[in-house]
Amino acid sequence: MQYFPLFVETQQLQVLVVGAGEVAARKIELLARTHATIKVVAPDISGPVRQFAQSGRITLHQRVYQEQDLKDVQLVFVATSDEPLNAQISVQAKARNLLVNVVDAPALCGFITPAIIDRSPVLIAMSSGGVAPVLLRYLRQKLEAFLPRRISLLGSFADRFREQVKQRFNTVTERRYFWEEVFDGEIAEQLLKGNEQQAERRMQEKLEQAEPKIQGEVYLVGAGPGDPELLTFRALRLMQKADLVVYDRLVSSEILDMVRRDAEKVYVGKAASNHTLPQEDINQLLVREAKAGKRVVRLKGGDPFIFGRGGEEIEILLEHGIGFEVVPGITAASGAASYAGIPLTHRDHAQSVVFATGHLQDDSINLDWPALVQKHQTLVFYMGLTGLPVICRELIAQGMSPATPIALVEQATTQSQQVVTGTLSDIQEKAAHIKPPALIIVGTVVTLREKLNWFAPD
Repeated sequence: MQYFPLFVETQQLQVLVVGAGEVAARKIELLARTHATIKVVAPDISGPVRQFAQSGRITLHQRVYQEQDLKDVQLVFVATSDEPLNAQISVQAKARNLLVNVVDAPALCGFITPAIIDRSPVLIAMSSGGVAPVLLRYLRQKLEAFLPRRISLLGSFADRFREQVKQRFNTVTERRYFWEEVFDGEIAEQLLKGNEQQAERRMQEKLEQAEPKIQGEVYLVGAGPGDPELLTFRALRLMQKADLVVYDRLVSSEILDMVRRDAEKVYVGKAASNHTLPQEDINQLLVREAKAGKRVVRLKGGDPFIFGRGGEEIEILLEHGIGFEVVPGITAASGAASYAGIPLTHRDHAQSVVFATGHLQDDSINLDWPALVQKHQTLVFYMGLTGLPVICRELIAQGMSPATPIALVEQATTQSQQVVTGTLSDIQEKAAHIKPPALIIVGTVVTLREKLNWFAPD
């Protein structure tokens, strides 16, 4: 991030605004909503700024700027049409370690002002770093329409009951679980309807009845093939509730960024012949953390039940009496094929599709090769890049034509996606540069890619 977002307490804040035209008036109007003390310096005063002065909200000095004006202020806004003066004030303010904003001149700024959605005490601030103001207005418009006007009541309500909840529950986790139930339930609904008295009555009842009890759970969540936009709503919601996220190598950094900020993250990724954490240890980790009362998300690339060992992990959870949920994800076969423009089934090419693991065990792949070599069938091999020579050799040995089309899809659905097509006889040479994670698709459906390919990563 080039700009670090923060909220400044304004009770004791001293602000200087240099300029009093229309642009300065917009800044002053925003500042006037805060508790800050505002001093405005300018030789020429616009009508709106003069009105702020007449109301007593600002102190107005109708004269040219002097460096002495920077004394005893913490925040500086510069909004004049004199570019050399703007640059001069920026240099002088930065020399005093003051935060300075020069309107429409990002290079001179020590900070920028975000677009704000004000539902005080709830505030939402957004910024594009000054590069896309129209996009920012578009996003603000969308959020304004999405957020209920009475969302501010929830903030004030939480403030009123904050101390009572703190006294009622001893730990931060207990308090967080309690507030999540409040915001997801009837109390919040009553507030959003404007029924504050009924909401307060229900809150008092809930505080009297609630038992400080934390029940750990494990959520096996499919993260999909890589593109964060392919996450399900439920997956995202549980990722935002998690205390601990246990994730593997196939979970992209963009998806991890969507996890709750203060959640603990544990990497248990596995590469070929390199297990960061053995499966048995992963199982025990899930059990141990859930028994400690944590909400644990086991975040897996693709789908938990398709070569994700989700069934094994659930068996261990059942043995220990731990509650769990499973959230399906778009499996790699579906995601890779779709983004590569290769339909896994097609009326003229394939009426069935088989998913198989291409993982080598003692330099062999233990599969029923004759059953795989069938007409009008598509084969998809997971984790098969290392075993590609074996796959091609065995399929040909069982009667599949060496000219059978084959595709390798690396980093499917992401901006790093690469697709290489060929035949069983030449794919190894063509795909020598492909690295895992990669998926293998075998069948005449691969020939449709030239016509159906739609995804063009940057």
